[in-house]
Amino acid sequence: MHLRLATPADIPAIVALERTPLAREFVGQWSEERHRATLAGGDARYYVDEAEWGEVQAYAILRGVNEDSRAIELKRIVVAIGERGLGRRLLKELMRIVFRELGAHRFFLDVYDDNARARHLYESLGFQYEGIMREAACREGQWCNLRLMSILESEYR
Repeated sequence: MHLRLATPADIPAIVALERTPLAREFVGQWSEERHRATLAGGDARYYVDEAEWGEVQAYAILRGVNEDSRAIELKRIVVAIGERGLGRRLLKELMRIVFRELGAHRFFLDVYDDNARARHLYESLGFQYEGIMREAACREGQWCNLRLMSILESEYR
């Protein structure tokens, strides 16, 4: 795993990952312009993971990195190919960054209610279920529930 902060030059690869069939099912679709604005905005950090040959194979977005509440949101995590453990490794490293480097008290996310694979990963790493956000996202014309999950600094292992 080669995780680094993303640059504006990484945005096309990030958008391409977001458009893969698996990601389209469970990840919101942002335009290149929205990603560029968020990256430049100052309150988000984009991370990319590069394969040995330099291709971006995963990315993540953290938001709220400058909030006084010390609550940081995992807005996105996308891997090119699932079932290889990359998502788990990436999330574990993000948790270390969030709690040890950024000094967060709370790390939270929302996940589609029907995304059992992602929910299992988050639960296995200590994220706790907080509740349902009813019809909080529209996917292919259908309103979907999102589960709110978080882990506190005191629960981080």
